[in-house]
Formats: sequence, structure tokens, C-alpha cells
Amino acid sequence: MPSDEALAAALANDLDSAFEALALAWEHRLYAFALRMTGRPRDAEELAEETLVQAWRALVGYPPERRRALRLRPWLFQIVANLARNRARSARRNETLSLDVEAPGGAEEPSAAHAAERIADDDPLGNPEAALAREQRLADLAALLLTLPATQREVVILRHVEGMGYAAIAEVTGEPIGTVKSHASRGVARLRLALERERVAAAQEAYS
Repeated sequence: MPSDEALAAALANDLDSAFEALALAWEHRLYAFALRMTGRPRDAEELAEETLVQAWRALVGYPPERRRALRLRPWLFQIVANLARNRARSARRNETLSLDVEAPGGAEEPSAAHAAERIADDDPLGNPEAALAREQRLADLAALLLTLPATQREVVILRHVEGMGYAAIAEVTGEPIGTVKSHASRGVARLRLALERERVAAAQEAYS
């Protein structure tokens, strides 16, 4: 898969052919991010498609030098996040959240298992989540992420699943870095508490 820098350079040189490569490289990652944000596979598919449509429309209007300078990951995630926020505002009633995290056509989300291990091993969530079976980690994490306030959920996904730095997350969210760090800290604290409760409940069930 071409790097984002190579894709940006290709977009500057030949938009029509390079955009197809961008769509192929990013469609599943956009879907996975949208799914973690919304919890609904159909919405995630539509958001990923809408993101690519909006990206194309924007790129057509950009001069080559602007396309070449694009930081594609925060730019594309910003489009997804804005679309998800707009959709949530217009449909904030009677939501039934699905925890299915499988990509369309049964394709495995490429970095999902590694992301779950990184959260378990390297981040403050580690000890409580380690009690869960590895096969259940992603499903449990997806369910818990959906319980977070939207602002915290977005930042936690970008930081702990996508592995983005705070400056890049600030680009996506439009928030100051200090606010981003605060959302990340509070979101992780909520997840850690929820995971600890699950660990205690599982231990009690095992001994009952």
C-alpha cells in the first residue's frame, strides 16, 4: 500500500488515477473509524462512501501544490468525524447500537488486533482489560467506546486505536491540544472504570 506522502504526491500529479488508489487504500480504515464512532455498520458504510465523495469534490478544487501538501490521515478522518457529528445531531433519537466491528465483505480490519494489544499492554487500560479473553477484547472495547460521550469517544479512538498524536487529533477535532488531552484522559478513565467493573463481575461469576 502506498504511503500517505506518496498518495498526496500522486494526487498532485494525476488526480483521476491517484484517487482510485486512495480509495482502495483508505476505504476499510474509514469504515472502521466510522463504525467505532457510530456502532452501526450501515451508517459506517454510508459515512465511508460520503467521505470519499467529499474528498473527491474537495480535491478537484485544490491546486496541485495543496494536494501535495495534504496530511491525508487527519484530513480524511476530519471529514468522517464531521459527517458523523452532523448525522448524530440530525438523528439523536431511538438509536440501537450494533457492536459488529467486521468490515464489509468479511474483510478483517487491518490493525484491529494490534490496536487491542497496544491498549492492553501499553496504555492505562492495561490491567483491567488483560482479564478478558483476547478474542473478546475488540467486541468489548467497541461496546464500551459507544458508552463514552461522543467527544471523548472520538479522541480515544484516534489516540488509542489509530495511534495518532495529539497535534494530529487536534487537526481532526478542531479543538486545542489541551482540550484533546483532557478528552483522552477522561475517556480512558471511564473505560478503565468500566473494564474494572467487568473484571470484578467476571471474578464474582467464576466463584459463584
